[in-house]
Amino acid sequence: MTDLAALSADYFADLLAFDPFGATAFGAPGHDDAVPDPGRAADRAHLDRLAGFRTRLDALPAATAPQDLVTRDMLDRLLADQRAELASGLGVGAFEVGVTATIAGPQNAVFAIVPTVRPRGEEGFAAYLRRLAALGGYFDALGARYRQAAREGRHSTATGVRQAVRQLRSYLASPPAEDPFLRPAEGDPDRLDRVAAEVARTVRPALARLTDTLAGLSGRDDDRVGLCHVPGGEAAYAAATRSHTSTSWSPERLHRIGLDQLDRLREEFAALGERVFGTHDVPEVLRRLREDTSLRFATAEQIVDTATSALRRAEGALPGWFHPYAIAPCEVEPMHAVEAENSTLAYYGPPADDGSRPGTYVVNTHAPWSRPRYEYEALSFHESVPGHHLQIAVAQSLGDLPAFRRFTYVTAHAEGWGLYAERLADEMGLYSDDLSRMGMLSFDAWRACRLVVDTGMHHFGWSRDRAVAFLRDGSALSEVNVRNEIDRYIAWPGQATAYLVGRLRIEDLRTRAQRALGPRFDLRDFHHHVLANGAVPLDTLTTVIDRWTAA
Repeated sequence: MTDLAALSADYFADLLAFDPFGATAFGAPGHDDAVPDPGRAADRAHLDRLAGFRTRLDALPAATAPQDLVTRDMLDRLLADQRAELASGLGVGAFEVGVTATIAGPQNAVFAIVPTVRPRGEEGFAAYLRRLAALGGYFDALGARYRQAAREGRHSTATGVRQAVRQLRSYLASPPAEDPFLRPAEGDPDRLDRVAAEVARTVRPALARLTDTLAGLSGRDDDRVGLCHVPGGEAAYAAATRSHTSTSWSPERLHRIGLDQLDRLREEFAALGERVFGTHDVPEVLRRLREDTSLRFATAEQIVDTATSALRRAEGALPGWFHPYAIAPCEVEPMHAVEAENSTLAYYGPPADDGSRPGTYVVNTHAPWSRPRYEYEALSFHESVPGHHLQIAVAQSLGDLPAFRRFTYVTAHAEGWGLYAERLADEMGLYSDDLSRMGMLSFDAWRACRLVVDTGMHHFGWSRDRAVAFLRDGSALSEVNVRNEIDRYIAWPGQATAYLVGRLRIEDLRTRAQRALGPRFDLRDFHHHVLANGAVPLDTLTTVIDRWTAA
């Protein structure tokens, strides 16, 4: 359908122009010189354009070809979800009340994404300089949005504001020669001087102004951290959970799924705890995992080595579980210090579509003595292979699909696959011992707790302390990671609910396909059909798998 293809192309071009940082993060070319407009007027204009795309989609005839059906289903769902999020007035992800030093903070998107480009030629380097010059206006507009929200009684949390101010002051006090924005110019003294001059002239002064803005904000106290305490927050949270889970499930249902899953995990913890620690008492198993300092790393190098070894083991095992794919390589890198203190355990950065940048598995090596060794194998399988790197690099290689399907991030599918990969790695025999398998169970419990604490804070009105206590008691996460995670959920409402929802759907579809196909079921074929359409909403994925089994 040529009209559908044209609509897909126009929609994707508009999405990339609205979020050029996202374009860089997911490897889409042509936007590495641009910055977003974080103002409300830009949100309203984008909302109007989405309404126009909706009108065009409704006017199209019914699709018949299989890939057109998937494309139309995706556009239908994405347009509805994105319009609902913008209509809340709080911005995508409710960012105007989400000041934070976690991965969800806009300044962290800049720290994590902007320096990852690897400029090709003088034009690529000139594009990078243009983006650095534009960051001044971006940070000033971001500060103006925060001030506008505060004047209307829409406040971020006091904890998030304090942490962001401390993070930015730490960055501003760091040596200019160690600035993360210098990385794309490393190895070229002339380019390095030009980048350093632009950072000194534009980026650091703008971040100093943003720091002053944040330091002057009032904030919600720790008893009122959820969106339910913000004007318009109830609608914003409903839109966020629908968008991230790609379901219409209520916060109450999501909350109950998390509690039920925790109940199921207790038996596994007891059985594995008996083998590892000689006890089947689950609270004691969790206490040992959290408090036994002999189970932690000693150096940052050990963390990187563990992550790299797990990745390479998984790459070697792929042929027995997946079809062969010609995809970009994946590298392991330590997280830059400016991000690390309040950030997650790790994250994944997709490869650039033009081949200038590999996929990157970024691990947090801050304070290695506080980080349990048993967590990093499950983490590696989630973020790299067979998790996000395999998934996203395969999607990028699908040149016959519309571009928006190759690069779009649908949280429930993407993170559901990452969580599925942690369990699949156990089937593949990738965990080095039972202690590392304990990390897999702890991560399962962590994702189940997410459903409970995210809905608890944003829908039921839980305090930050109550959420911290629940996550600490329900998983083996260290105290520092518990607090970092809760602060991330506060600042990024609904995103954390998608992981377990997505994994449960993928597991259910696998079971259904096995029942339908019997001895003809091939796990490699199943994995191919889960991955070979890019990231799609869960209902669309269900249609794809059902169509495959029927055929």
